[in-house]
Parts: sequence; structure tokens; C-alpha cells
Amino acid sequence: MARVAGVSQATVSLVLGDKWRGRVSERRAEAVREAARQLGYRPNLAARSLRLGRTRTALLVVPALTTEFYARVYTGAARVAAEHGFGVVLYPSPEGIGPARDPFDSARASLDGVIASSMAADALAAVRGGGLPLVMLDSDPADAAAAATVNPDIAGGMRRMAQHLLALGHRRVTHLAADVDSWTFRVRARALAETFDAAPDTVVRTVSAALSVDEGRRAAERALRDPEHRPTALVCDDDILAAGACKAAHRLGLRIPDDISITGFDDLALASALEPELTTVRLPAVEVGAHGMSALLALLEGHPADGAELPVELIVRGSTGAPRG
Repeated sequence: MARVAGVSQATVSLVLGDKWRGRVSERRAEAVREAARQLGYRPNLAARSLRLGRTRTALLVVPALTTEFYARVYTGAARVAAEHGFGVVLYPSPEGIGPARDPFDSARASLDGVIASSMAADALAAVRGGGLPLVMLDSDPADAAAAATVNPDIAGGMRRMAQHLLALGHRRVTHLAADVDSWTFRVRARALAETFDAAPDTVVRTVSAALSVDEGRRAAERALRDPEHRPTALVCDDDILAAGACKAAHRLGLRIPDDISITGFDDLALASALEPELTTVRLPAVEVGAHGMSALLALLEGHPADGAELPVELIVRGSTGAPRG
């Protein structure tokens, strides 16, 4: 393998033993990994686990598998894990964002660390075991229970959405808010309110809904049927609620965006399947998972894992336009 990679045997040993950081360049490490793939090398993970006292397994806890956002997070985490001989067990918490039950008899014996997306750190006591490092994704960076936090720029994304609507001339909007008490949705609500409050003669009202298309439709119908407070735009906490809002508008005979503008958040596949296609905020879910796994690996090697905030992108499509009148 050293001959194929063009490096020394010591370099091969460091890379295959996952001890190369700071001692071997990324280019040479990749050359060793490529040689291993060409030669069909498969490490004896059982022997390595016994030697290192590790299972080389991380647990990824998510609230549910209702959208592809969490599948993308898993994809990013699993890709980085595989590059370092780790496996990732995906665990959708049966309690949603509430306290997650331990899926194993003993998390401490079965895992090396925990990554959790869009949950509160104190909900993870059962799965953390004793002393397991915890990396939080899309979660409160001020939570002291997490050793590291990786977040998309949620506040920035909602501010850009609000500024987009203000620039179009919208002054009366209804926030179709997810009925979920989690950091990520609180940040969205605060950023929307603050951005509109800073503009003159604006009104933001809030209608809450459970995270489903049907509940989004019902909440949007209530907002759109209010003759005294009818908005010119519905700002939805995610694309699923926005899909429900689009159904409500169609059922009420309203044209999008001529009569009502509708926005989402996440940029799920659903966003481009709607007609008109949905203006939304694209979250880098794969990168969030990858950065989260990298942070956990750094912690396991005894290195500091700085928190990261990843950029998001406003995607303007056909569901938003200038208000009439």
C-alpha cells in the first residue's frame, strides 16, 4: 500500500490508524485512502476497537424522519464518518424533541459519542451515558451541555426572507409558525419580528400550526379568512407548512403571488414541486451533518471543536411578488 500511495510505511500506519492529523498532509492522507480503495483494504474494526477501547460508532439523534432534511444531515455525517472508519447509527427519537429514550441497554458501552439535530441538550441525558461527548446541530449554541454546536445561519436566513418581502412592498404579513418549542423555530420568529419592526408601518401576526401539510392548510385558511387582518404574505417556518398554505390559497380562490405571497424555509424537494415554485431559504443540511461529525471526531482525539455557523441561501421563486393595491 505504501508503494502504491508513494509514501512511507509509517505514513500508511498513521493514516489507517486515524492518527495523521498534524503529522501527515491532507494530500498524502488522501493518497493512502485511495490506495486502500484500489487494493480493497478493509480494516479489522473489531480488533481496532479492542485496541483503542472504542466502538467507533456515533449516534445521530433526530426528532423524526418526516422530511429529507434529516436524511441529508445523516448523509453528511456518514460520509465523514466512513472516511475515518466510523459508523453512524441514526435514531429518530420517538418523543420528537422531548426526552429521547436510550435505544441501547447501555449507551456508554455502545457508543463513542452523540450528535443531535434540532433538539434540546437536556433531552439527551438517557442516550449520552456518562461522559460521552455531545455535538449539537441546529440547536442553541449557549447550551452548556454540548461540547460543540454546528448551526446553519437560521437568523440570517429569516432576515433575508423578511427583507425580500419588505423590498417587494409587503407590510402586513402573517407568520405561520411551527407549533414546536425548539431553538431553531424561536430564532426564526425573533428574526422575522425584529426585521419587520425596524421598518415603518408594518404588522406581523402569528398563527401556530403543527408540522404537517393539513395543519398548515388549516392555519393558513384561518389567517386568510380574517377580513380585518388579512395579510399580503404568509411567512412559513418550513416548506411543509408552506405547502399547506398554498393549498389553502387555492381552495379560497386566491392566486399566488398576485393575491397572496407565500414563503417557506429549508428548500426541500417539495419546494420546487409546488406550482408556482416556492420562495424559500436553502439550509446546507449535508454540510451541517459533515461539520457535526468532524467536530465529534476532533473531540474524540482530544482536540478543541469550535462551533460553526454555516451560510444559508435565499432562493427566490415564483411564490412571491409585489402586493396588489
